[in-house]
Amino acid sequence: MTFEGIYTPVITPFRANGTLDQDAWSIMVDHLIDSGVHGIVVSGTTGEFYALKRKERLEQFEIANAVINRRVPWVAGVNDFRTEDCCDYARAALEHGAQGLLIAAPPYSQPSAEELIHHCVKIDNICNLPIILYNYPGRTGTMMGEDFLRGIVEHKNFKAIKESSGDYSRIQLLSTQFPQLELSCGADDQALEFFVWGAKSWVCAATNCLAEETLALYNACVIENNYEKGRKIMKALLPVMTVFERGGKFVQCVKYVCELRGLPGGHVRQPLLPMSHSLQQQMQLAVESATSTIEQINNQGV
Repeated sequence: MTFEGIYTPVITPFRANGTLDQDAWSIMVDHLIDSGVHGIVVSGTTGEFYALKRKERLEQFEIANAVINRRVPWVAGVNDFRTEDCCDYARAALEHGAQGLLIAAPPYSQPSAEELIHHCVKIDNICNLPIILYNYPGRTGTMMGEDFLRGIVEHKNFKAIKESSGDYSRIQLLSTQFPQLELSCGADDQALEFFVWGAKSWVCAATNCLAEETLALYNACVIENNYEKGRKIMKALLPVMTVFERGGKFVQCVKYVCELRGLPGGHVRQPLLPMSHSLQQQMQLAVESATSTIEQINNQGV
């Protein structure tokens, strides 16, 4: 299995009382597949996996397999604090039909390269499924550095890396020094740079609410190899992506834009709180500008 195209880490809509709205979640999954995404990530950061109870995460795996019904591949995020718990989630994902795993460093413990390799390989041994590594030191506190990468590429199931560090030099490093790993964009505001360096996949949170626009960028760069068009689309998207990635209210922004577009974004779960009215206005203006500009670009056929 190769990871190509846009894989969307689907949001988890919550009701106002904090309970999980599975019906809204199923609607989101159907919407994404109908929009043309190439795969779904279940229990990712954008899905607020860290705020879900164990029972809820396992129910999502079960529901995901039924709702997706092999229309596109789905990848299970199996991350937690303890290796044993990650293995349990991996085992459940396999039982419920996941076609791949997303593995990050366990947060807070800050394992060494050797310890992180052991952690990842132990999960791999449970499932024998294709794996996307997830480098997000801003959340985990651990960088998947060169010593780790040199050790992990010896294991055949580690197919790709979702790079979410925000460090542009990592894009070059991964592309040139570790070609065994498929390069996957994990920072929505850097998508153009990833595509220039050969990325063929994008784990794109923004696709939850901007499916047509993000697919337009992917198609322009990766399918059409039309970087003039890609630059224009990215320029239009950048104000939205910048607020998403650097505004401090990432999940809230994605869910709010979903609601603007008639999708059931729902609430966030504490400790997160709703976004301010001023940020809502900023997001609405940025989205309206981006969507109208990208529509013009597509109509011009540049």
